[in-house]
Amino acid sequence: MTAPTAAPPQSEQNGAAAAGSRSSLMSRFQQLLAFASLIAIFVFFSIASPNFLNYNNVTSMLFSTVVIGTLALGVTFVIVTGGIDLSVGTGMTLCAVVSGVLIVQLGLPVPLGVLGTLVFGGIIGLVNGLNVTFLKLPPFIATLAMMLIAQGLALVISGTKPIYFPESSGYVDISTGSIIPGANFPNAVLILAVAAVVAGVVLNKTLLGRYTYSIGSNEEATALSGIDVRKWKIVIYVISGLFIGLAGIMISARLGSAQPGIGQGYELQAIAAVVIGGTSLTGGKGSIVGTVIGALIISVLNNGLQITSVPQQWQNVILGAVIIFAVYADQARKRAA
Repeated sequence: MTAPTAAPPQSEQNGAAAAGSRSSLMSRFQQLLAFASLIAIFVFFSIASPNFLNYNNVTSMLFSTVVIGTLALGVTFVIVTGGIDLSVGTGMTLCAVVSGVLIVQLGLPVPLGVLGTLVFGGIIGLVNGLNVTFLKLPPFIATLAMMLIAQGLALVISGTKPIYFPESSGYVDISTGSIIPGANFPNAVLILAVAAVVAGVVLNKTLLGRYTYSIGSNEEATALSGIDVRKWKIVIYVISGLFIGLAGIMISARLGSAQPGIGQGYELQAIAAVVIGGTSLTGGKGSIVGTVIGALIISVLNNGLQITSVPQQWQNVILGAVIIFAVYADQARKRAA
């Protein structure tokens, strides 16, 4: 008979529990620090410019958060697993073009066009997931290739020309319309809020969320415990793809057209929002609340710097410095844990 495995000494168990507790506390502290930074930035620009703190400008900031925030929600799932998705920006553009083809060129009803666009986004995520799991390509390379493919396909399918949505279709109202009577509050912000709640529930309250954290914390141990890591990774990339599709709908409805030349650079802002919000680039740690805070920080920074007439090149410098600080804080948290 095989001798039973001895349990770890009580001191080791206590040490592991203490380390886990410290890591959790540091993660919460980083998320709290991000929220405090958001408040501080908001207060600073409110003092610096009298035009910053008014209803229209605040609504505009929330509106500008929608696309970056939607992409960042999907990227959060991928980064928590220790992966990366560089295809979200141009993938969003391709989904926007697909929505134009379905609704304008093929004449499908708006609900079917929206559903088709979401499905197409899921297909982008599926291809990424298959490339990462079955072809065993590094996520950076797999999604970089998809970024280039999506960028090219958006131009090919559209013929390098924008596809304009007729006002009579009601498609534009998905983003710019308002279901709140008498309020100048765009539907896109409400859609982002609902999407964030759904993403938060999935990540924190479901089996998929537990497996997402588990894969990011220790993929090998997760596989040895009997979990089909490849299957769940594919599902996670598909979820990221669904958010890509939703972002494509939001940006095309906001512009009233599918612009095949936009999208590049959005992936960096989405990843930055996730990192600023406290999600670890090495996986295993992260939250949807933090991601939303990170997206708001980017939007408030961009808006405040524009209102105070800071040149565009310095806006990029400041945003880059914020990202460096966020990554440094993540590394400091790991060392402390």
